[in-house]
Amino acid sequence: MLIVAGMLISEVARRAGIRPSAVRYYEQIGILPAPVRAGGQRRYDETASHRLAIVQRARALGFTLAEIKQLFSGFDRDTPASARWRRLTERKLVELDAMMGRVRSMQQLLRKMQGCQCATLEQCGKAMYRKQCESRSPSPRR
Repeated sequence: MLIVAGMLISEVARRAGIRPSAVRYYEQIGILPAPVRAGGQRRYDETASHRLAIVQRARALGFTLAEIKQLFSGFDRDTPASARWRRLTERKLVELDAMMGRVRSMQQLLRKMQGCQCATLEQCGKAMYRKQCESRSPSPRR
């Protein structure tokens, strides 16, 4: 009887807290390398679990799958992990700063909307339309 080492996809997925379909998808898009196969079954070594830990942390930090793929394969092979993280996190921090600005603007608008005294949505629409037109009109020249 031949015993094949390595974890089945269900074990890798269970350890990572994800579905086997997610593991297959990560393979398909190039985030996980293709595992060895034995008897038609995928067999993973411990590095798959390590890579999935990185994927999960990156997802929790707001990285897209494209950015995560870049983390693994978008650099020269000799680029250390620290330099990879630094480059991607610098960009993500700029993105988050811009997002926070948009969130603050939305909060201000929501607070302003809490003071709405309109009886109907028609009244709200008219007032909003007037303000839009006023903000688009060129200011009078002196």
